[in-house]
Amino acid sequence: MSLLSPGPGETVLDCTVGLGGHAEALAAHIGSTGVLVINDVDQGNLQRAVSRLEALPGSPRVVSLHGNFAEAPRKLMELGLAADVVLADLGFASNQMDDPSRGFSFRREGPLDMRLGQAVGRTAADLVNALSEQELSELIRDFGEERRHRQVARKLVEARKTAPIETTAQLADLVRSVVRRSPHGAGIDPATRTFQALRIAVNDEIACLESLLESVRRAVSGREAGGGGPSWLNPGARVGVISFHSLEDRPVKKLFSELVDRGLASTLARKPVEADDVEVNANPRARSAKLRAIRVN
Repeated sequence: MSLLSPGPGETVLDCTVGLGGHAEALAAHIGSTGVLVINDVDQGNLQRAVSRLEALPGSPRVVSLHGNFAEAPRKLMELGLAADVVLADLGFASNQMDDPSRGFSFRREGPLDMRLGQAVGRTAADLVNALSEQELSELIRDFGEERRHRQVARKLVEARKTAPIETTAQLADLVRSVVRRSPHGAGIDPATRTFQALRIAVNDEIACLESLLESVRRAVSGREAGGGGPSWLNPGARVGVISFHSLEDRPVKKLFSELVDRGLASTLARKPVEADDVEVNANPRARSAKLRAIRVN
């Protein structure tokens, strides 16, 4: 809140509202005269967030958008709105991870789904059972940064010849048979990077992030070029992105640095803001989170 400094009467866009935790904090700052636009690809979470926010005392006007956050800038303009604050908290919501039926986690068995929104087409099982060995290898390498991507892909292709790979437990066991945990048992589970790669691919997460960042670039560059048309970002808007791995953080860092170097924005934090030990102990999923934020001119 201190970095994005939402104020009374401002318009805020929460690109990934989840269950509404960030949105509730933002709502308290913009008050009843503000406009809170919330977006999520998960229809169930979006409805829960709307109910939570509208029940707040002195709630701002709440506008809900269902769909991928890459489309949010266009939808905002169609509504005749422009944001003073934009927040994108990337990845998945905790209730999605904790629900075995969604297929995000290898800790409890469930169908190999991994769709953030149920309207998304392909599931993780579709990819694992249909892609070629080369395609699987490249996917696990590019989106999971898994060093043993070739061996994992080969193992999956061999296994699916006997029977389709349909559950999270099946996939995790296959990956663990190839990628071993460190001798001391430290570090992440060997299946983590492959699960990450499939989730990113199923939901086209990197392309969606790049689309959102490109919308920021166009809005800011348009003002530099003297464009007088409507924009989805107000002058002085604060834009914050919370990323959880390097594939997300790199394009955010690159764009924000570019805009600052061109004199089109100022950084709100010299280094990415990360959770301290107290927060990580209370919420272990915060350990890899990085918040970068800028103020656009």
